[in-house]
Amino acid sequence: MQNRLRRSHYEVLRDELDQYVLDYALTGSYKAFKAAGVPYPFVEKRELKPRARIPQEEYGEQKAFLILFVEDSVPSIYKKYIRFFDVNKTTKANLFKNKAIPLSSHFDRNLKYFESRKFFDLMEWLLPVDYALLIQREPASKTRDRFSLSHFHVRVDWPIADAAEDLARRLRYISKELYEKGESYAEDLQKKFFEYYSMPVMAGGRRTAAIVAAQFLRKLPCISTIYAGSSETRATIRISEKDISKCILMKLNAEEMERIAQENLLSLTTFKKNYLVAREGNSGVAIFQATYVHTSQASPPEDGKLRELKPDLHWLRVESQHLLPRPGVFKFAPLPYPIIYS
Repeated sequence: MQNRLRRSHYEVLRDELDQYVLDYALTGSYKAFKAAGVPYPFVEKRELKPRARIPQEEYGEQKAFLILFVEDSVPSIYKKYIRFFDVNKTTKANLFKNKAIPLSSHFDRNLKYFESRKFFDLMEWLLPVDYALLIQREPASKTRDRFSLSHFHVRVDWPIADAAEDLARRLRYISKELYEKGESYAEDLQKKFFEYYSMPVMAGGRRTAAIVAAQFLRKLPCISTIYAGSSETRATIRISEKDISKCILMKLNAEEMERIAQENLLSLTTFKKNYLVAREGNSGVAIFQATYVHTSQASPPEDGKLRELKPDLHWLRVESQHLLPRPGVFKFAPLPYPIIYS
């Protein structure tokens, strides 16, 4: 019962973090582009297909970040892989030493707790810091489950080959080690590891760290959620125990907004008020979410027997497509909007 209550608490906090991340990463980036006088580079729907090629261009105004949110505490024996130490704890001394927060700020040690009213102020200061933020259960708290932003500047230091080997062993494409069927087979498995998490093979540092962390945290007897923002993809990527999702900003013209409102029995005014994060003339900007699930080729076989890898078969498929209410709106549900293959 205690574990069930902790899971419920975690999921409620995760819903809150979802809202914050979307506002920070997407709405915040859009405002940064506008402030710089640069047109926002909207993502093309072909970039949302599994195995899609992402244009290798970085946009300075797009916010990039990495957050690891763990239901329990990461054991200290894993520090050499998820590098959290005393020197990068969110203590007053460390934060001021690394110039991670404004020097003029009054620092309260309770800021790091998710229950704090100013928790997201601390997030705002630390998200631009390189590497990752680690949010986990406070192990010293025995009377209740408290989650805190325990460490910043967290590096993920587990080799990609080890992560691919771990996944391939779980999916029964190998029995023991990555190179047991030859170098070419091992290379294919590493490529499929990226596909498993909906990433291109040449994904940048934070995105690669995100999927390596997601695979490593499977070792824990609890769930975890990874959030990553990329200056190339202009997307917010979320990896959870259930699925993988990408959220982007999508531009809708007047005709599209009218049709979406009618199909969902909403007035145009209600749709614009609750789903648009910005307006551009007669057009609107909304948050679009694509959710992906794994195919049978990327799931453990039912009979548990070893099987042969077939690289041409897809490991991921689009499960659902929605327009999300703007962050902070809770009365309205996501609206189905299947456009990736239209």
